[in-house]
Amino acid sequence: MSDVYDDLVRAVEATLFASETPLSLDDISRHLGGAAVAAALGVLSAHYAGRGVELVERGGCWHFQTAPDLAHLLRREREDPRKLSRAAIETLAIIAYHEPVSRAEIEAIRGVQTARGTIDVVMEAGWVRIAGRRETPGRPTIYATTPAFLAHFGLATRRDLPGLDELRAAGLLDPIDTAYAALTDNDADYAALAGKIDE
Repeated sequence: MSDVYDDLVRAVEATLFASETPLSLDDISRHLGGAAVAAALGVLSAHYAGRGVELVERGGCWHFQTAPDLAHLLRREREDPRKLSRAAIETLAIIAYHEPVSRAEIEAIRGVQTARGTIDVVMEAGWVRIAGRRETPGRPTIYATTPAFLAHFGLATRRDLPGLDELRAAGLLDPIDTAYAALTDNDADYAALAGKIDE
C-alpha cells in the first residue's frame, strides 16, 4: 500500500471520528477535496470489524459506533425519562413499513384518528421527516423515516426491518393472533347458529 493511500485512509478515519453526525460518501469526499474514498472506507470497515468500535453504514451514511455486544458497558446511569406513547410507536411503525405515507393513510391503518402532536413527537426525535406531498387532490403531506431512525435501531436499510415471521417468533404478534382466532371462531359460531335458525 502506498504512503498516499495510507494517508487517505487515515484522513477518512480522522474525518469520521471528528464528525458529530454520520457522513455520506459524498460528504467525506467533499471534505477531503473530492478524493475517491470508497476503497478507504472498505479498508477501515474491515480493520474495525469485530473490535470494540466498528465502522458501519446506516442509510447511506458512515459512522463509528460501539460494538453491539459492548453497549451495556457505556450505558449512562441517567435514563432519559421521555417515553413514546403507544400511538407514537404505532405511527412510527406504520411510517417505517409503509413510507412514504400520509396522515390519512396512517389513520386508515391504525383505525383511529391520529392526534396532531403524535407525528410531531417522532419528528422531534429525528426519526421521521416530511418527504414531500402526494400528487392527489388536496396534496397531503407524506412522511418517511430518516437515517437517524436507521442508526438508532441498528438497521442498514429499511429492508432489515423484521418481517411477520420474525415478529411472531419474538412473541410480538401473539395477542393479535389470539384476538383474530377468537374473532374468527365467533364468526364461525355465528354462521353455524344462523344456519340452524334458517332450518
